[in-house]
Amino acid sequence: MSAPAAVPPVVVVGAGLAGLACATTLHAAGVDTTVLEASDGVGGRVRTDAVDGFLLDRGFQVVLTAYPELHRQLDVAALDLRTFRPGAAVWRDGRASVVADPFRDPAHLVQTALAPVGSPLDKARIAKLRHDLQRVHPVDLLRGPDVATAESLRTRGFSDTMVRRFFRPLVGGIQLDPELRSSRRMFDIVFRMLADGDSAVPAAGMGAIPAQLAARLPAGSIRLGERVQSVAPDGVVSTGAGRVAASAVVVATEGPAASHLLGLPLVASRPVSCVYFAARMPPPVDGRYVVLDGTGDGPVLNVAVMSAVAPEYAPPGHHLVAAALPGVVGDDVAELARAQLRRWWGAMVDGWEHLRTYRIPHGQPDQSPPFRPVRRVALGDGLFVCGDHRDTASIQGALHSGRRCADDVLQHLGVTPPEVTP
Repeated sequence: MSAPAAVPPVVVVGAGLAGLACATTLHAAGVDTTVLEASDGVGGRVRTDAVDGFLLDRGFQVVLTAYPELHRQLDVAALDLRTFRPGAAVWRDGRASVVADPFRDPAHLVQTALAPVGSPLDKARIAKLRHDLQRVHPVDLLRGPDVATAESLRTRGFSDTMVRRFFRPLVGGIQLDPELRSSRRMFDIVFRMLADGDSAVPAAGMGAIPAQLAARLPAGSIRLGERVQSVAPDGVVSTGAGRVAASAVVVATEGPAASHLLGLPLVASRPVSCVYFAARMPPPVDGRYVVLDGTGDGPVLNVAVMSAVAPEYAPPGHHLVAAALPGVVGDDVAELARAQLRRWWGAMVDGWEHLRTYRIPHGQPDQSPPFRPVRRVALGDGLFVCGDHRDTASIQGALHSGRRCADDVLQHLGVTPPEVTP
């Protein structure tokens, strides 16, 4: 009697967070899985480079500890998170004014009340907004009428000054949307997550997140440097090295690449650049706050002294300064960033060493209203798709999309999903 034919593996195209979340879920259910990744490492847009003793995340990124999928899929304690202070420092008129979360940082209540970013009524409205959003289940925040974030803030009574000096650099930096045209639904979720938990980075850099997921897969199951050229409903994946048979195919690339491989509607992109500088002691600002551009001049919206938050990000005697420029990816990014920071902090900036500039044409998928947060991942004929473009533009969205895609693959294969304790 001849041996039964071997069942081909599920092939996951892309080793970003969504692809790794999908692959680890399939592996936990006992399904043979192969991950094909075009680049030389895992993580997709969430990677960290070691440069001359500094840790450079590929773009200014943080993880919000309130994300449910973070705790469902990762050993958070093992990430050894370093947290920012709740709130932000708004740079205006030659100084940084702290706007703290008074519920978690009451020591800065007076400074927050006096910060020149809006009226006392604006700050009372922030407290009300926080209270209102925390009363609603996060899933329900993604429902209901949708408008642009700027319109939502006006409807909630915030002044133009408060929007321009605080919300634009804060939320515009997180969502790569300086004009605040993105969905009110996404704003509500982001603001709720900021209120519920901390903004943090792993001590070893953001790349520690995908590295932890990848370590759960068997040796050899992730094939780097293997670019997929096409996928077919018959379970055949074509790469530059040949053809790979699959029992199901999951395309877990960023949105534009997924659209190309699967013939899906084009996913619009929000670009961003991040410029890293090495600065000698002392740091330009004190504390573990993200510094927001309250001047409105830009193009840098957010600045963070990463080594003040996570000392592991810089060698002794140095600080690492990250400047984020949402919407800007030109050749002169580093010069623009240095010129703006020189206006803030003077001649010290001229002595900073430019370490690296990351230009990211697809930093996030565009999520303008009307925004549908959960899109189908099962396309039929054994083809599946996942990524933050099928969910919310966030680490939460990528992880959740990958897991729910894996559940659909398991149903397609007739396999019971593994039980996971939330």
